[in-house]
Amino acid sequence: MAKFNLPDERNQNTMVWVNGLTPRREAKVSVLDSVVQGGDAVWEGLRIQSGRALQVDDHISRLLDSAHALAFANIPTREDIESAIFKTLEANGMCDGVHARITLTRGLKSTSGMDPRLNTHGCTLIVLPEYKGLVYGNQGIRLITSAIRRNSPSCLDSKIHHNNLLNNILAKIDANVAGVDDALMLDLEGFVAETNATNVFAVRGATLLTPLATACLPGLTRKLVLELATQVGLKIEERQVSLTEFYTANEVFTTGTMGGLAHVIEIDGRRIGSSDSMGPWTQKLQSSYQEAILDSGRPLSHCSI
Repeated sequence: MAKFNLPDERNQNTMVWVNGLTPRREAKVSVLDSVVQGGDAVWEGLRIQSGRALQVDDHISRLLDSAHALAFANIPTREDIESAIFKTLEANGMCDGVHARITLTRGLKSTSGMDPRLNTHGCTLIVLPEYKGLVYGNQGIRLITSAIRRNSPSCLDSKIHHNNLLNNILAKIDANVAGVDDALMLDLEGFVAETNATNVFAVRGATLLTPLATACLPGLTRKLVLELATQVGLKIEERQVSLTEFYTANEVFTTGTMGGLAHVIEIDGRRIGSSDSMGPWTQKLQSSYQEAILDSGRPLSHCSI
């Protein structure tokens, strides 16, 4: 389990959104919902910090793009999704230290089956906000390379932020069995793609390497880090990166909404860097990221922070 991904008692009596506000203890979807029938849904993770919804516009845009790519019908409007998120956060008085899982399913089917023509009831929108800190903390994480390869666009395009996560879950099982935090996943050609949960970067000298967004999700945190890297003095190389280049990097870190920037201290038993502390370039990026993400966050009207 990720270092800080444990249940929080404050979440037990919260309100969630399932096409409307409902108590978390009573929330449910139908056995005929597409997410139950085939993992047929798209999702986003939204972080709430210091009274602000971070990158909320970008998250909603990606949710809508993913739903469109999967040919969902009767997709809620941007305004409807935004309203559901903010109403749910306000109902719980949530302003800080919160992660909200936003899920949009193809919706209820008229009978069991894969055919999207059976979906005649419109989409199901779910907003699940939880008090949850950054899941990796700041102690550094250990990775192993999974035997499970990351899907290529010829199988299932990672640019669709979909709920069918078995590819990632199998890799996470490899990490669990090995007793480490997460698994590094390679693409079908054997180059590094991402971890089972995050994008990944390597620093070699003053150059920042990251895999091309072919077999990995082009994450929003990843995008922001690439924008900030040149500002702190790093040269960027976005290309096919081998596992050996990660083994011998000066610094390695992961990026994602759930974990921010988390530094890697070991991959497959190979130590990364000279100590367990966050490297200097990662520290600079972490500082710039925190400042940029808060400055661009949307203030929540019910919060006075």
